Amino acid sequence: MLQRIQSIYLLAASIVMFGLFLFPLAHNIYVDGKLVNVSVTGVYEIVNGQDKLLETFTALTVATAIIGLVPLAVIFMYKNRKKQINFCYIAILALIGYSFWMAQTVKKVVGAITLEYKNMGVGLFLTSLSIILIIFAFKAIQRDEKLVKSADRLR
Repeated sequence: MLQRIQSIYLLAASIVMFGLFLFPLAHNIYVDGKLVNVSVTGVYEIVNGQDKLLETFTALTVATAIIGLVPLAVIFMYKNRKKQINFCYIAILALIGYSFWMAQTVKKVVGAITLEYKNMGVGLFLTSLSIILIIFAFKAIQRDEKLVKSADRLR
């Protein structure tokens, strides 16, 4: 059923992933003498308070959109809880790989500069939050499966 707690967790995980389009991964970093922000869509130079696109990350942008849609798709698999559980595993593994890819992209842009806490954007932590929300959904789906199996034994 759609009104279960795991649907809320999965919806929140999806919203958090789409939040990557709003929040930068790293901000106010000097790279080659330019003040830049790094986002999943690309690298933006800050000129007079305006963001000017320097480089685009097309593959990362597309991957963000696809990974953001996965938890939404899992919600609508409510009739097959085993499939939901498998897709939760897949989503968690995909998010771990995506996080690594995202971190390497930021590292490539920043270069030898060490990121400080003040330069880290909210976007770097959103994938971790999404993983936690999917784990919560996974646990709720397992509880539902256990409840259904116990009800089947009583019949």
